[in-house]
Amino acid sequence: MVPFTFGCDAEPRTPNAPRRTDFPATTIYDIRYTIHVKDVCRALCLLILAILVCAAPASSADWERAIGERAWSFPRDHGSHPEYRTEWWYFTGNLADKSGNRYGYQLTFFRHGVERTPKDPGNPWSIRDIYLAHFTITDAVGKKFWYNERTSRKGPGLAFSETKGLNVRLLSWSARMVKNVIHLSARQKDLEINLELVPQKPPVLHGQKGLSKKGPGEGQSSYYYSFTDLRTTGTIRTPLSKQPVPVEGTSWFDQEFGSNQLSPDQAGWDWFSLHLSDGRDLMLYFLRRKDGTVEQASSGTIVEKDGASRHLRLSEVIIDILGQWKSPKSNGTYPARWRIRVPSAKIDLTISPYVPDQELITEESSGITYWEGAIGGSGASMERDVTCEGYVELTGYAGSLGGIF
Repeated sequence: MVPFTFGCDAEPRTPNAPRRTDFPATTIYDIRYTIHVKDVCRALCLLILAILVCAAPASSADWERAIGERAWSFPRDHGSHPEYRTEWWYFTGNLADKSGNRYGYQLTFFRHGVERTPKDPGNPWSIRDIYLAHFTITDAVGKKFWYNERTSRKGPGLAFSETKGLNVRLLSWSARMVKNVIHLSARQKDLEINLELVPQKPPVLHGQKGLSKKGPGEGQSSYYYSFTDLRTTGTIRTPLSKQPVPVEGTSWFDQEFGSNQLSPDQAGWDWFSLHLSDGRDLMLYFLRRKDGTVEQASSGTIVEKDGASRHLRLSEVIIDILGQWKSPKSNGTYPARWRIRVPSAKIDLTISPYVPDQELITEESSGITYWEGAIGGSGASMERDVTCEGYVELTGYAGSLGGIF
């Protein structure tokens, strides 16, 4: 099945889970066979990525670049933009059950263009794009973090994204918008989400009316918008719960597309999405250069309770790293506690992760190791006490991302 579909599912993994060695002799053959299939699956996925990406004749010059203001049109712009090489639909959320137990989730779909014009456009199996997806759940009370990943070429029954609106799928994982409701579904063995997300604020255009600069070069940008406040209801299931658990909370949706965003001298980024208890939302990103400096194009957005938003320049933000966490798997050292100040918006917050280890080692999909996890904190906003929750993404701490995106 795997060689035919060019798709692969990775099994859910729990960090630091011990490997059993006490199986009865009669089961040794079956165990070895299962491990062999998984290794073949991993090797096949990596081989597909290497062949499709490295051997593709298309260069970045063959794709449209994010230059100048865009004439946005929703709901069409929730859909795919195949004229750009790289695109992602990014969902994260902070949820709670009826007992107040907190959870976080991430469901992300990536599209990477291989050839802008397929050799045989009329053939649905003609390779144009490859799709990757990451799915995680964090259990704050149980101090557990699980993640899954998938990879597939575009094709019937495998992976696709519509251009007329939000409808993206990779095998059985999906995100689609019907009228004003976004439906998310993902299941991998005993890890599952079924959620409905309803926007409480209009789309927020980041940067210069949606043009988000990632460096000084022309075209070193992306088009980037968000739903920063999505009322969320539904169910989740984890290895610790026998049945789906009803949950509710708040989600955040990012969509971003471009063709050559990061330069080789950029190592990675730190990205923050925060919901404040007074109804304000805050997005920040810091692009780190290999020489230890921060790219001056880094910026953010403050979103008010009524949905009004304002661009934040790098000079308006002060961030202090108050702690670190070192991964026992990748040996990457990540920031793990922060103080964030935006004096012009009267914001002063201290945040930390629900669980220290929320690292993804994505060997079966992107091949990138990064940290992305649910966080919480408290502080002040407009001189009033607030709490906050959200997500943080940290890349380039266990290997540089420069020139990849």
